[in-house]
Amino acid sequence: MQNLPCVLFDAYGTLFDVYSVGTLAEEFFPGHGVAISQVWRDKQVEYSRLVTTSNHGAHYQPFWDLTRAALRYAIKKVAANAHPTGLAADFDAQYGAQVERLMAQYRQLSAFPENAAVLQALQTRGVVTGVLSNGDPGMLHAAVNSAGLAPLLRHVISVDGIRKYKTHPDAYALGPQTTGFAAADTLFVSSNSWDALAATWYGYQTLWVNRQGLPFEELGTQPTRIGSSLRDVLSFF
Repeated sequence: MQNLPCVLFDAYGTLFDVYSVGTLAEEFFPGHGVAISQVWRDKQVEYSRLVTTSNHGAHYQPFWDLTRAALRYAIKKVAANAHPTGLAADFDAQYGAQVERLMAQYRQLSAFPENAAVLQALQTRGVVTGVLSNGDPGMLHAAVNSAGLAPLLRHVISVDGIRKYKTHPDAYALGPQTTGFAAADTLFVSSNSWDALAATWYGYQTLWVNRQGLPFEELGTQPTRIGSSLRDVLSFF
């Protein structure tokens, strides 16, 4: 496990805090920002699985579109509870401006504070670094550039070209295909337990960044290591 030549990071939840949009959501929906951000994320992941596994991917949509659809769902679910009279018949007329502001914020999600130092340390060691994400190319490049991480990532890999989301094996295969390093010689880092598990099944060395102190999935497989921040990547070197 030592001196691995390549490290690939999940983006959303791992490098970028998907719940940082809760602050803006709270401005629009006082008392419900956290709930909206949580439902938004859960539905986003659910939609990615749904369009990958149904009808051999015939219903695929880019991640940006799924993210917007998930946000609309979250507002409808949470705002309907917040306003007993129900939503306006024309959702866009009532909430279109909020949706656009929140989607714009999603392009510039807050990066976790340790990111740059960890990526710089890997670069100094000569390790090839990259992102392997469900995000479509426009989303990923906007987030990476907004966080100032572009000079520290050699590869920004999107599943959009194959129209299959993680946890499909073809999504994880993009790593070795792009970098030239075998999965067994690559560390895959994710804060999403389902992602770390599927990457382990695929054959990567894996680090689950368990920032919230949660139990790992109960499916009989453990990641190579478990840490509490991105800094634990450096324990592999």
